[in-house]
Amino acid sequence: GKNTVKDIDLQRLKEKYTIDGKTLIKPERQAKFLGIDEFKLHNGHKYAVVIIDMETGHILWLAHGKKKATVYAFIDHVGLDWMDGVEAIACDMNSDFEEAFEHCCPHIQPVFDFFHIKKNLNDKVVGEVRKDEYRRLVAEGDYKAATSLKKSRYILTSSKNTLQKKDKEAEEGKVLSKGSTLFHKEEVVRKSGYVDRYEGLIKQNKLLFTLDIVKEKLSDAYKMTDEAKMANEISEIMDICSNTKNKHFLWFKRLLDNHFEGIIAHATYNISAGKIEGINNKIKTARRKAFGYSDDDYFFLKLFDASRKSY
Repeated sequence: GKNTVKDIDLQRLKEKYTIDGKTLIKPERQAKFLGIDEFKLHNGHKYAVVIIDMETGHILWLAHGKKKATVYAFIDHVGLDWMDGVEAIACDMNSDFEEAFEHCCPHIQPVFDFFHIKKNLNDKVVGEVRKDEYRRLVAEGDYKAATSLKKSRYILTSSKNTLQKKDKEAEEGKVLSKGSTLFHKEEVVRKSGYVDRYEGLIKQNKLLFTLDIVKEKLSDAYKMTDEAKMANEISEIMDICSNTKNKHFLWFKRLLDNHFEGIIAHATYNISAGKIEGINNKIKTARRKAFGYSDDDYFFLKLFDASRKSY
């Protein structure tokens, strides 16, 4: 039958990761740092939550939904004594997760990493300011300055180090895509001028220049290992945002203010969501390889197994 191998594999997984086929095993070790995120389960608005041990990368919990109930169920599963050994949890800006952990385990410190803060800055501030400035320049009849903002989002959201690296690759003649005579494809090499264009954009626009300062200060803040110093740096960023009187900068200031403790906690707990984003990629890859799983129990146990494999 078509499900014979699947049934054998499911039995193996249940024997390995469940107690009686219905209850998941407890974590194999005491975790100091956890990571939590949601991922898309099926087409439509169906999601599941994954919780991992940040040090080993092992999946500890998978559950349907993306609400507080999934966190409460995990805490009931592992017990409060086990949770007492957890110091911090890496998460995104999902307030449900943060509130659930604070309600049950107030000693656990949420940590918001650089990736999520920078993503919010790029999506909600850099992108929106660029579009607003383009519209303003067109309305004022300054078409030359407006044209310079076209196709500039990547450059404006990149760090100076990234732009300098690309210019260096251009000097060395780096080939991005090899040419082919068989299929009449031209060779593609790295183009130069990234840094010059970036500096030109921030020189001609005050808001873009301010964004450059905010990006640099944010990057410097996340390299700090002293909470007091990081708090001062984040406070300075908030003051800069307030002084612009721009609605997008003010939104970012509120974001930093509302998540202030979790942001500066990064100086003490140097953990990021990188590992859990890697787990999310494993989940997507596993689902694509099988063209989807109709049996969620089997899929979740396969994920438990995949997170524990050594390569």
